[in-house]
Amino acid sequence: MHARHALYYTLPPGPLAEWLAAWLGWDPLSGQSRAHPVLPGLPRPVAELTERPRKYGAHGTLKPPFALAPGQSAEALAAALARFAGETAPVVLEGLEITRLGSFLALTPRGATDALAALAAEVVRRFDPFRAPPPPQELERRRKARLSPRQEANLARWGYPHVMEDFRFHITLTGPLKPDEIGPTQAALERHLAPLLPAPFVLDAVSHLGSDPATGRFHLIRRHGFGAERA
Repeated sequence: MHARHALYYTLPPGPLAEWLAAWLGWDPLSGQSRAHPVLPGLPRPVAELTERPRKYGAHGTLKPPFALAPGQSAEALAAALARFAGETAPVVLEGLEITRLGSFLALTPRGATDALAALAAEVVRRFDPFRAPPPPQELERRRKARLSPRQEANLARWGYPHVMEDFRFHITLTGPLKPDEIGPTQAALERHLAPLLPAPFVLDAVSHLGSDPATGRFHLIRRHGFGAERA
């Protein structure tokens, strides 16, 4: 039994997925903690820099975490995901790059992202019947971030502010950094992570993850590859 479910993009097994699992200290594919790499030049230990995103593992959000609505089940969600994946074509992007987003660092796509945004919007819409409304305390927490009117409307309609026109695909690399920590951290990541980044980057699956009620950490339930019904 999972406390919450999430629809993410997760990387297939390989060097990039392995490196990111070690960097964050958590591998949702295997459900195991990982030892952090030793990188010179960082302003703080990796464990501190990555504490906030650790429980999610390396992922790009398509539909944010949600509790199941009354009458819905994880099995029904999995079946709907399999059907959706079979009908969906992969999205090909120029590549990934290390980017500053506010006070944290993330991997973001290079080049045009219209097809990716359309895919994420469809995932949000298609699977919204499975989502229970967020509790009042979560809504209150979200609203502390000074939401725009459109983000407030997204929160009310979809349970999360950063969807539809406010969606930006990213794979989070750090928690919030102090201004003088961003440069050294990004430089270290450019040295060690950038050589592993794909070009092109193909988003070829949607992954179903669930959170452990005891730890809050997310585990991969299944990765659904796109295009099975098109072959």
